[in-house]
Amino acid sequence: MVYQTNKRKIINDPVYGFISIPGDFVFDLIEHPWFQRLRNIKQLGLTSFVYPGATHSRFQHGLGALHLMNLAIATLRSKGVIISATEEEATLIAILLHDAGHGPFSHALENSIISGITHEDISLLLMKKLNEEFHGKLELAIEIFTGTYYRKFLHELISGQIDMDRLDYLRRDSFFTGVIEGSVGSDRIIRMLNVVDDSLVVDEKGIYSIEKFLIARRLMYWQVYMHKTVLSSESLLVNILKRAKELAKEGYDMYSTPALRFFLYNNIGRSDLTDNGKFTPGLIASTFTRLDDSDILVCAKYWADHSDKVLSDLAGRLLRRDLFAIELQNEPFPVKRVNDLGTDAMKHLNIKQDLVDYYVFTNSISNLAYTPDAPVVKILLKSGKISDISTVSDMFDHRFLSERITKYFLCYPKECR
Repeated sequence: MVYQTNKRKIINDPVYGFISIPGDFVFDLIEHPWFQRLRNIKQLGLTSFVYPGATHSRFQHGLGALHLMNLAIATLRSKGVIISATEEEATLIAILLHDAGHGPFSHALENSIISGITHEDISLLLMKKLNEEFHGKLELAIEIFTGTYYRKFLHELISGQIDMDRLDYLRRDSFFTGVIEGSVGSDRIIRMLNVVDDSLVVDEKGIYSIEKFLIARRLMYWQVYMHKTVLSSESLLVNILKRAKELAKEGYDMYSTPALRFFLYNNIGRSDLTDNGKFTPGLIASTFTRLDDSDILVCAKYWADHSDKVLSDLAGRLLRRDLFAIELQNEPFPVKRVNDLGTDAMKHLNIKQDLVDYYVFTNSISNLAYTPDAPVVKILLKSGKISDISTVSDMFDHRFLSERITKYFLCYPKECR
């Protein structure tokens, strides 16, 4: 007797309640090891150092974004927007896999042991490899994901000013951190969506929900994503990985998991995502998808006892949560201040000049309410006309939406205060 597997599962999500898996092939992709890997990658990296509840995973976020996309498609169809079953499935696949290329601890790998490759690049690579595995069934999903499909509003639902990715991560991250300022009315916003001239628009009566969404996004960046202690902890992790890669380059036999070892001992760049690189895209994909947070944590435990003084010290600080002191201000820090702290670090830590940058460094962060390369939020007025939100909102003007707020931070060991 052949038993049929029930793929129409119902999942109890802590944010939305019961959500359904919308299709057999979507279920197959969720069950794929490359997506299941996201269970072991925290959505917010080391943010739990600040907000202890922020231990949710990118797996949960992927399912949440999938749920919201399902609601968005149903809403648009109810308003007369024709979306075929093929387009529906492809759009659901694209949003499900949009973060599949994230490495351990958020963006740490992007800034340390791989060069010039973003998580979006890896996500696209994984989608292409899955397309080969499933005999072309992701072709349309890839077109929608990259924005090359002629119906542009489908891409905007995945990557736009008000996309399902943002609607889920703001609400989910608010829920798990307890930062209520980030909570957004995702259901309300989705029910206000419409399509005009192949572009996503928002019904006029939803303008207040959009205003709250944009404010929530800005507040969450400063209170959570760019919280100064989060910046300090993630900078520490980046420096640990950089030091490990530097030692690997010098010929040290570094303890590491097989997947992490590949990236420590090889210089992986954008050319390796094509057939022109030193390594094949297939090798990059299969190796990358064996990496998760546990690889980094296990190695950090070993590296805390490494013979290299800098690596062992940095890894020990991470494990003990002995983070760098950090200062945040609106202007660049004086060079003299940075140099003086570097001199203090050399004295207190007994390190040479060429190692100071691992301990004393300055950088900048910026926050935009709007994504500069995405279409503006368009409001569908009751008259049938379309207006930019900056012209109809009482709260926002063009300056608020387009102005980039930049802050500068300075990190150094606490003993060098």
